[in-house]
Amino acid sequence: MLKLNPQEIKKDFPIFNQKINNNRLVYLDNGATTQKPIQVIDAMSDYNKVSHGNPHRGAHQLSIRATEEYDLAKEKVREFINAKDIEEIIFTRNTTESINLIAYSYGREFVKENDEIVLAISEHHSNILPWQRIAKEKNAVLKYMYLNEEGRIPLGEIKKKITNKTKIVSIAQMSNVLGVIHPLSEIIDYAHNRGSIVIIDGAQSTPHMSVDVQHLDVDFFVFSAHKMLGPMGIGVLYGKKELLESMPPSLMGGDMIEYVYEQEATFAPLPHKFEAGTQNVEGAVGLKAAIDYLQNIGLDNIHKHEKILVEYALEKMLSIPYVNIQGPKDLNMRGGIISFTIDDIHPHDIASILDSYGVALRAGHHCCQPLMRYLDVPATSRISFYLYNTKEDIDQFIEGIKNVRKWLGYGS
Repeated sequence: MLKLNPQEIKKDFPIFNQKINNNRLVYLDNGATTQKPIQVIDAMSDYNKVSHGNPHRGAHQLSIRATEEYDLAKEKVREFINAKDIEEIIFTRNTTESINLIAYSYGREFVKENDEIVLAISEHHSNILPWQRIAKEKNAVLKYMYLNEEGRIPLGEIKKKITNKTKIVSIAQMSNVLGVIHPLSEIIDYAHNRGSIVIIDGAQSTPHMSVDVQHLDVDFFVFSAHKMLGPMGIGVLYGKKELLESMPPSLMGGDMIEYVYEQEATFAPLPHKFEAGTQNVEGAVGLKAAIDYLQNIGLDNIHKHEKILVEYALEKMLSIPYVNIQGPKDLNMRGGIISFTIDDIHPHDIASILDSYGVALRAGHHCCQPLMRYLDVPATSRISFYLYNTKEDIDQFIEGIKNVRKWLGYGS
């Protein structure tokens, strides 16, 4: 395991060789998508040069190589999150598709009238909209757990909202707006004791901290490659084998069948049952290379590095009187995300002005409109860190922040 040196790490990322508006590029939008190291780019390029073929379909060497690459990526993911069986790993396009697959397969099959589906108010739209549809189709009850002043879900709220009627609890491990890391063990144990299954959205957590799905005893766990140095277009759905076997396929087509007759069909065993059509082998190769890169550095090192950056950034931001921080100030409660507002300035203007300083960040409702209404803010700006960010990046960001109000005529 290497000691994390962000200045050295940055050399692996070709995108940082450029300048933005004559400034050094400071990329602080990692919660949306991360940049790719040359190791990932080369792995995908090498696959396309010598191994590209249609997996699981041909007896020729290229098809065999593509199948081997795809299956090696599956095993790498299984090891990465400590799943029990490779059959429990399903490749999708992204976290959104993974949650939709669960909703339209497990949800439609097992949710009945008057059953309850429980979410947190802080959920991404991808973890709200599918459940809204299932609740309406099944005449089920959709409930939300609300946050305390620190942005966390109180134990009392967990006990109040999760009942013996609750069929599904679906929650993000880490909020993409507040950076809050939720108490999963409490939620999972309480939900299981009431007969509910639990789905964890790991899109924001998996790239930054170690995940062990067996230790968590979670029923489903989902995440995306593009938020952890990998390519867009490939995501992961982990599900306990017995649950996946009980679910009908949500997509029909090639590679997910056993036998097809004129009027009926039988389906392939796991994981093929849920992977209709030609798979994204190039994406799987990129995901495997990204996991190798992260494991070489160490997830614990990445998590510690981000805590240092968050502490440094919060100290600087809290010293500016017109900057308002959303979420907890306690570092033990949050990951590498800080959402904020500036008095009198719309978040979109903040993002545009900071872009002129070479700083890339996010502005808007972050696909969390119910949370924005709950917080009583129309939108926020958001910075999100990763292993290649430095204190110098934060200094450049702070310099830009101090000039935002001047640009719009509010003085210092």
